[in-house]
Amino acid sequence: MKDLVIKEIDKIKEKLFELSDQIFDNPELCYKEFFASNLLEDYLEENGFEVERGLGSVETAFRAKYSNGDSKYNIGILCEYDALPMGHGCGHQMQGPSIIGAAIAIKEAVKDLPYNLIVYGTPAEEGGGGKMKMLDEGFIKDIDVALMMHGGPATQVDVKSMAMSSRYVKFFGKSSHAALKPEAGRSAFDALLLAFQGVEFLREHVKEDTRMHYTVTTLPGPANVVPSKVEGHFSLRSYNSKYLDEIVERFNDIIKGAALMTGTTYEIREDRRLESKIPAYILNDLIMKNARKLGAPRIREAREKTGSTDFGNVTYLLPGSCARIAFVPEGTSSHSQEFLDLGKAKEARECVEFGAKIIATTVYDLIENPKLIEKQIEEFKEYKKKM
Repeated sequence: MKDLVIKEIDKIKEKLFELSDQIFDNPELCYKEFFASNLLEDYLEENGFEVERGLGSVETAFRAKYSNGDSKYNIGILCEYDALPMGHGCGHQMQGPSIIGAAIAIKEAVKDLPYNLIVYGTPAEEGGGGKMKMLDEGFIKDIDVALMMHGGPATQVDVKSMAMSSRYVKFFGKSSHAALKPEAGRSAFDALLLAFQGVEFLREHVKEDTRMHYTVTTLPGPANVVPSKVEGHFSLRSYNSKYLDEIVERFNDIIKGAALMTGTTYEIREDRRLESKIPAYILNDLIMKNARKLGAPRIREAREKTGSTDFGNVTYLLPGSCARIAFVPEGTSSHSQEFLDLGKAKEARECVEFGAKIIATTVYDLIENPKLIEKQIEEFKEYKKKM
């Protein structure tokens, strides 16, 4: 049966390459991906999927479903299609065509087994937190497992990703002439500097895989005036969402202390909260077994730890895995010119094809043996207790 699935992808792969090139040639920033989403939605509709265009407040998100018989589980496959200001320097132009190619192949090839297949188009991964907004509005939660693909320097899967709390802090003081009446002033900038120093001291007393970054986002003004207002941006990260909660509590105490020491007040605003990925070893193993059978390029061991992504919010809620498919040289960073330069090359086409085939054959494994989904859900629950 897997051979039939693969043959279905071979039938449409030239069309998938064309879609990828079209999205590459028309890059769109977060929440503005109207061309890409329409292109993918149209093709899914043409191939018999029930497509819902625009989900909640996210106009460029979509949900496409195909059911065959009566199945207990909903298998979800997700794709991104937003670009960077530089263009498609992260390879998102390949995701949509690859994922919908997998979906269409399953629909055409698998006729004798029951399944529910749901494709989610998820915009604004690059700085927009699209999946977070979609989850907040009730979407994506209707699937039992989630699969994705992404181009990269190697074919592999991820085990964990970093939870992140992005926080903006404003301090409010009292302005005065710094030379003539310094005693009347209360420096908001002093409070921010003390907060920075407090984070440095906190850095000595946290687990080693914790990360903390900060910067000034609004300048305090001339040197001879005590600053009455200033803002800083802090990024707090951990590979464990529960431990990140502890870090946030201690961070809040630092901010409170900095305000007390300077006679200022403060305001904290959390901009984004990305969760840590819960390991999904069963899905990871299925993906890599299929990658090996298909002869995918540059197969490597799993990445135990990766950065932060809004896919982490999905995989903190339900089991999920992303197949990374090699298409750029090893050592190449995403958001780079090299990603951009290879966006329509032979390597990109191979990435689309291998991604579609790996995801489709993994979906077939789950359809053929639903107990794998049950086992993955139980494994997920056990790991989440710790994270």
